[in-house]
Amino acid sequence: MMLKRLFFTLSGLLVINICVLWAGDTASFVDLGFSPDGSRYMFAQYGVKFDTLAPWADMFIVDVARNNFVSGGRISYTHNQPIAAGHDGSGALYHLIAKNAGLAERNAIPYTNQGQPLYIAMDGDPAYEGKAIEFRDFIFGSSYRATLAETVSGSGRTARSSFHITLEKTDKGGRAQTFTIGTPQLQRPLVLSYRIKKVLTAPAGNALIFVVEMQIHSTDGNDIRYMVEALHF
Repeated sequence: MMLKRLFFTLSGLLVINICVLWAGDTASFVDLGFSPDGSRYMFAQYGVKFDTLAPWADMFIVDVARNNFVSGGRISYTHNQPIAAGHDGSGALYHLIAKNAGLAERNAIPYTNQGQPLYIAMDGDPAYEGKAIEFRDFIFGSSYRATLAETVSGSGRTARSSFHITLEKTDKGGRAQTFTIGTPQLQRPLVLSYRIKKVLTAPAGNALIFVVEMQIHSTDGNDIRYMVEALHF
């Protein structure tokens, strides 16, 4: 029993030390799937609050053509107790999904209809250096080049920023198109930077989802959160 208590004490100290090391909390992104026609996309993020160690989760449903949330498509939950040693906060997401099962049903989203990854950023990738990224859809024969442009003013608590993505698409027949994705006029407070973390395509091949990583100023350091930008073909 004493050894067991020592294990959990050391595990708890390890969690706290890791949080101090990161000086902010980092969300985990979860792809929850597309509707069969690619018109709706559902995703979530979850994590652990740096100051309280309380697990939290957000869940979203996006109207892909409008590149905006559906009505009632933003739900959040924060547990009122800190996580137990060894937990990662995903329990808050499971709670959120279970409590809002009807949301996925109303938007015809089966969790098994997840996106196909076309690009995943790793440390040192162009997306983390503010450069253009290139990727291909080998199933439908299209190639892409995407550039994220951000504008940041102020710093720390006074920071405000915006961004947009310029996408060049060339289909298998050689036809080229250019799209501007995002809302460059929207100024987001406290957001210090944006990076393209992933690009997903709908199983039907008629939609793209850009998963954008945001670095957000907080009193305990910089938090990592995710948002998406959507494009329907």
